[in-house]
Amino acid sequence: MEKTVHVDLGDRSYDVVIGPGLLEQVGERVTPFLTRQRVVVVSDENVAGLHLETLRTGFASAGIEMEILALPPGEATKGWPQFSRTVEWLLEQKVERGDIVVAFGGGVIGDLVGFAAAVLRRGVRFVQIPTSLLAQVDSSVGGKTGINAPQGKNLIGAFHQPSLVLADTSVLGSLTQRDFLAGYGEVVKYGMLGDSGFFQWLEQNGPVLAAGDMATRVEAVTRSVQMKADIVSRDETEQGDRALLNLGHTFCHALEAATGYSDRLLHGEGVAIGCALAFELSARMGLCSQEDPSRVRAHLKAMGMKTDLGDISGELPDAATLVELMAQDKKVVAGKLNFILARGIGEAFVTANVPPEAVLAVLQDALER
Repeated sequence: MEKTVHVDLGDRSYDVVIGPGLLEQVGERVTPFLTRQRVVVVSDENVAGLHLETLRTGFASAGIEMEILALPPGEATKGWPQFSRTVEWLLEQKVERGDIVVAFGGGVIGDLVGFAAAVLRRGVRFVQIPTSLLAQVDSSVGGKTGINAPQGKNLIGAFHQPSLVLADTSVLGSLTQRDFLAGYGEVVKYGMLGDSGFFQWLEQNGPVLAAGDMATRVEAVTRSVQMKADIVSRDETEQGDRALLNLGHTFCHALEAATGYSDRLLHGEGVAIGCALAFELSARMGLCSQEDPSRVRAHLKAMGMKTDLGDISGELPDAATLVELMAQDKKVVAGKLNFILARGIGEAFVTANVPPEAVLAVLQDALER
């Protein structure tokens, strides 16, 4: 059942291994990268509580010692205070240039630890062991690392590719239904942006996937990672095609800012709502048929996901304020906001030619829905 996707980046290429039971095999998988039988692991308290002993046993079976730092869970960790704590802990552990740092957790841990590895001694190698669906299909692959600033998400960071990614699909069974579906927001995004056949496959297999069928989960993660790997290989530092991976994210980042980066809205939930809004905007601009946004929203609803702004608990700011929050996005180029829109399901493209009044109108209607 195990699959491997190769991310082709010349001398910085690496494999993403996907399948059940990888934590038990972690020692033999990581041994080829080690110069000494020791690793340092950064995780969060939730993941450590669930899976740390399995990881420790996996390393011990290959005679590898493991030191662990467990950070508080949640998006608030992804900022300067916990970043500084992590870097200083790694220095206390006397991590050398030849050592491996292991990021063991969801997207927050992967992003923060990857950035710490990028700046520590001007760059040490790291291994990603993503434990959430969102991290397995998105943030663990491609080398984007970073932390959040008060001004917005992911504004401080670096490109730093991992040496190996181990996506153990067994650990997905410990996710809450909400966390699993948030990750599914990133899975379905791949179908929407570049593979209508995958979207159709998800329409048929999504419920089986959510119910826990392992073979379906391995297939969905593999297809998602393969799409991301292909795009990253063509455009590592987001000069062109890689921006397509941001489908739904311009709306999403504004909604995350509006909800204070809290658990009112998980990142993958924001992506799903953002994708629905991007397709709605595309249809209104005459780029795709009205059938496409309807189909997107129907599938998200069938999966039991957040689809509309009304699905977010609590008050939201007005449409004009949301548009202002979008202007803080990293995708602003020469003062103009780049949107990822679609000519149909599987046919996304990047454009800066979006009338602000069209965005405002879509958001106003969405707030009233």
